[in-house]
Amino acid sequence: MWSEAPPVAIHAPGNPILADGRYYSTDPAPLVAGDRLWILAGRDEAAPDVDDFIMNEWQLLATQDPASGDWTHYPAIARPEAVFAWAEPGRAYAGQIVQGRDGRLWLYAPVLQKADTSKDRFAIGVAVADAPTGPWTDAHPAGPILSQMVPEPNTIQNIDPTVLIDDDGRVYIYWGTFGRLRAMELAADMVTPKGPEHVITGLDGFFEAPWLMKRQGVYYLLYAGNTVGPDCTPTLYHACIAYGTATSPLGPWTYRGVILKPVSSTTSHPGAVAFKGQWWLAYHTADAKGGGHFRRSVAIDRMAFDDRVSPPAILPITPTRRPAPPPAPSRDIAGRATATASNVPIPVRYWIKALNDGIVRPTPLPPDLWGAEPGPASQWLEYRFDTPVTLNGARMRFWADASAKIAAPKAWRMEYWADGWKPVRDPKGFGVGVDAFQPASFAPVTTRCVRAVLDTAGAGVAVQEWEVLAPTAQPPRAPIAATAPPCDLKP
Repeated sequence: MWSEAPPVAIHAPGNPILADGRYYSTDPAPLVAGDRLWILAGRDEAAPDVDDFIMNEWQLLATQDPASGDWTHYPAIARPEAVFAWAEPGRAYAGQIVQGRDGRLWLYAPVLQKADTSKDRFAIGVAVADAPTGPWTDAHPAGPILSQMVPEPNTIQNIDPTVLIDDDGRVYIYWGTFGRLRAMELAADMVTPKGPEHVITGLDGFFEAPWLMKRQGVYYLLYAGNTVGPDCTPTLYHACIAYGTATSPLGPWTYRGVILKPVSSTTSHPGAVAFKGQWWLAYHTADAKGGGHFRRSVAIDRMAFDDRVSPPAILPITPTRRPAPPPAPSRDIAGRATATASNVPIPVRYWIKALNDGIVRPTPLPPDLWGAEPGPASQWLEYRFDTPVTLNGARMRFWADASAKIAAPKAWRMEYWADGWKPVRDPKGFGVGVDAFQPASFAPVTTRCVRAVLDTAGAGVAVQEWEVLAPTAQPPRAPIAATAPPCDLKP
C-alpha cells in the first residue's frame, strides 16, 4: 500500500537536481510558499527498455536558495487514486500548485478517470491542502472540473493545467496538448468554470506544456513547441521552449520567440517563477544517470528579461550542467567529425547529429537515429574531419522497426578519401545485426574523410551510432566548432 516517504536533504552542484538515477523527476511546476521555492514534479518510473510514461506519483523539491544547490526532496506527496476517488492509479502527469487568496494550496492535476466512456479519459481534478506536502484532499469530490464531458463536451486531451491568480483575484486556467490549447476563467472558489471556454491561437508551434505567468503588467505564456526548423527543433519529436505575450489573461497572444533550445529529452516542459528578486526557469532533461526520454530529471536555471524593449523579452537560456570528470581516452573519434549522408535533407523524423553524439539508448526514438526512408538500393554516411586522422576500425549500431519498414542493411562497407573514394583494405567483421554494435576492422588508413556504404536493397535503414576507431586510444577533444569542408577540398 502506498504511503508518504520521509524527506531527504540533497546537494546538487548543478543540473539535474536529482542526478544519481534513484529517482527521476519530470514536468516541473515551481511555486513560492513561505521562504522556500518548491518544485512540484512527476516521477518517471519506466524501465530502461520501456518507451512509455510510467508515472504513479508526484514529488516535491524545495530550497531556500536555488543557487546554493541545497534542496530537500519529498519523494512522494500524492498519488492520483489516493487524492481523487474517481481516478485510476498511474498517469500522474504534469500538474501545478498555486496558493489561493485564502492561503491554502491548490493542486491542479491531470489524471485518468475510471468508469468513464470518453474517447480520452484524461481529466483535470483539483485538490487542496494547507502545505505543499499535503495531505491533499479532493476539492471537488463530484469529479473533475475539466474533461471531455465537463463543463461542455470537447475532443482534446485534457492535461497540462496551468493556473494564474491575477492581481484582482480572478483565476484563469489554461490546458491542452497535441497542438490544441484551451483557456477559461474559474470562479473565486478555484474549481467552478466561469464563462466560455476559449480556443487559444497565435502561439506558433504550440504543442503542449503551457505555463501562464505575469510580470510588470504583461502576461506571458511559456510552452513546448515543435515547429521543425532552425529556431526550434531539429526533428518532429524534439521540443523547444517558446513563449508569447498578451495584455489580458485570455489573450489574444503574440508569439515572441524561443528561449530554450531542445534538451536531451524529446519532451520539454517549462515552469517559471520569481523568487527573492530573481526569476528562475525549471525544465527537465534526460541528463541523470540512466536517464532517457521516459526517465527525465528536473533542472533549473536563471531567467532574465530585456526591459529595454516593449513588452520585455525573455532572454535565451543556456542550460547548465553538473561538473563532470573529463572523458577517458577512447579509440572512438567520431565526435570530432562533421556528419553528412546521401539523403540530405534528412527526413524530419531523424537527426544526423545522433550518429556521433556518443549516446546509445536501449529503445531509441527517431531523434536518436539517422534514418533513410525506403527507396534507393544503397545509402551512405560520411564523416569529415578538419585534419587527417588515422583509423583502423569502426562500429555501427543499426535499428529496425518492421512497422516503419526500417531494417538492417543487407551488407555494409567502408571507404576512405584519397583523391577519390577507395575501399578500405583487409576488411573484417561488418555484421548487420540490430540492437548491438557491429564491429569492423581494416588496414590502417590516414585520411580526412571516411564513408560507410549501406546496401539496403530498397528498404529503409536507421543507425543509432557510428563509431570510427583510431589504432590507439586518443585523448578527449571537443567537437570541432566549424563544419569541416567537403572531402575533395583541402582543409
